[in-house]
Parts: sequence; structure tokens; C-alpha cells
Amino acid sequence: VSLVVFCVYSLGRGVVDGMSLLRPTPIARESVPAPKKTSGVNDCGASDVKLSLTAASQGVPVGGSLDFTASISYEGTSSCLLDLSDVVLTVSSGDQTIYSSDSCPADPNRQLLAKTSDMNRTSQKMTWGTSRTGDQCVEDQSKLPKVGRGTYTAQLSLKNAHKAVSDPVTIQVQ
Repeated sequence: VSLVVFCVYSLGRGVVDGMSLLRPTPIARESVPAPKKTSGVNDCGASDVKLSLTAASQGVPVGGSLDFTASISYEGTSSCLLDLSDVVLTVSSGDQTIYSSDSCPADPNRQLLAKTSDMNRTSQKMTWGTSRTGDQCVEDQSKLPKVGRGTYTAQLSLKNAHKAVSDPVTIQVQ
């Protein structure tokens, strides 16, 4: 009798343990920590840089696209690191923001700016596809709604240095 009870008990435990292996195990996900700064060079702030924006043309057809050149000049006193993914192109109509280039996250692209002649300026091309960005990231900008005819203003800024802005550029969508 003891042998039968032991066998039944062992088989029962084996079945219960086997069933628990079939259930999915919850996985806890934690955010990835930011990389540690090891260079000792500070990030560029509003007083370290001057932003300027130029458009390839002053007009663009409805549904077209317009290229901009974003120029960043170094004006600080000690070297600093600038993350080019923090340079934001914003297009607005009156007080309403129509487009913002930071609606989707971008890969970091850190660049050292200093007083030396070859490190005191950088530029990058940015394109506006005459589209409206929304609250959510849409990787394929061709799927965003297009703006209508009108006058729009484009401006450059730094994400974490709100005083660093370029002069506005007026654009006509025709």
C-alpha cells in the first residue's frame, strides 16, 4: 500500500511540475541606462552655439519637399560635445506647430566643437516633406498628411537648450 501511495504521489508531483514548465514565464524589462560620459567634456549649451537655417528655396509646391541646411557655429569658451540628433527643425503656422523633426527618436551623433579652425562649425542637411507630424512617431514620412497652401515658418532649436534658436525662415507652400 505504501508503495502504491508513493508511486501515485510521485506521478502527481511530476505532472504538476511538468505543467508549470509549459506556462509562460513573465519577463521583467528594465530600461537601458544612459551611457556614461567618459570624456570629461561638457555638453554644449545655448551659450556655446549659434544656430542658423537656410532653405534651398523660399517656395515649395503642395506635396513637395524642401531641403534646409542647418549650420551650427561654436561660440563657447571651452570645448563641448553637441549631439546632432538634438538639433530640431520645427515648422509652424502662426502659433501652431505643423512639423517637428524630433517626433521620432534619432540615433545619437555626438560631435566635438572647439575653437580650432576645423572644429568650430558643423552643418547638416534636413528635409521637410511638407507634411504634418503628430503625437506619434511615423517612420515613413510619405504616410503623413500634407499641409495645404500657405505661409509657414521654419526654425532650428536645440532640444535641451531652449534659448538656442535660429532666426526664422519664411516658406511659401504653393
